[in-house]
Amino acid sequence: MSTVGTTLVIGATGTTGSRTAAQLTAAGHRVRAASRQAGPVAGAEPVPFDWYDPATHAAALDTVDRVYLIPPLGDADPAAIMLPFLRQARAAGVHRAVLLSSSAIPEGGPAVGAVHRALPDLFEQWAVLRPSWFMQNFTGTHAHARSIRDDGIICTATESGRVGFVDAEDIAAVAVRALTDEQAPNTDLVITGPEALGHDDIAAIVTEVTGRPVVHRRLSYEQMRDRLAGEVPVEFAAMLAGMDRAIAGGAEDRVTDTVERLTGRPPRTFRAFLEMEMRSGG
Repeated sequence: MSTVGTTLVIGATGTTGSRTAAQLTAAGHRVRAASRQAGPVAGAEPVPFDWYDPATHAAALDTVDRVYLIPPLGDADPAAIMLPFLRQARAAGVHRAVLLSSSAIPEGGPAVGAVHRALPDLFEQWAVLRPSWFMQNFTGTHAHARSIRDDGIICTATESGRVGFVDAEDIAAVAVRALTDEQAPNTDLVITGPEALGHDDIAAIVTEVTGRPVVHRRLSYEQMRDRLAGEVPVEFAAMLAGMDRAIAGGAEDRVTDTVERLTGRPPRTFRAFLEMEMRSGG
């Protein structure tokens, strides 16, 4: 294990933040677990943090030399709040930053893409994680998971488009290496699972593993947008349906060797992930 200082994990109660904090502490690293609720994370020091409350920023950065960045959720222009914080972090002695972005958002692209572009100018050690869609979307409280449980269907506008779905545990494992290796990657890392699957494939695997029939219902872009608009603002619903349309066009049909190259082990398959979730009662 390399000798590192203290890592601030922003969004430490979220899907990748909680796993990154847990893996860091399990490896013996010092962690400050930042979230609005400052909830407990085993082995980490909880610290209150709110992107929109600058009064929480200086205290969160105290004694920290590296930071894992989860952007504020649902903000169309996260750079407006993130870049001032990152400049403050640099002035406070942070020298490494690892940003969670998305495989669908390139450097300089919309939303967090602007933060991605700025990161190399702010830190000498950095990485941008660009994971594909999470396997966790089909478990827990996600809309797909609820639809599977309630109706036995997965609704998308992805048609036969394939996605390199990835386990959030594998994303966290890459984050840990990017944060703690002697040399940061200093690049962006597209993170996928080991296989690209369509939602027909996902439905078939869920059926086989759970024993409950699940089908993929193919919707048009407009149908998907209107379905989502019942749960989220219409502009956000249109964006999400647009991502499905991009998948239908092949935008996410790829796999990378990032997980194995950085961690030394292959990423988990969707079947193995689902079987593990079933054993743990997920």
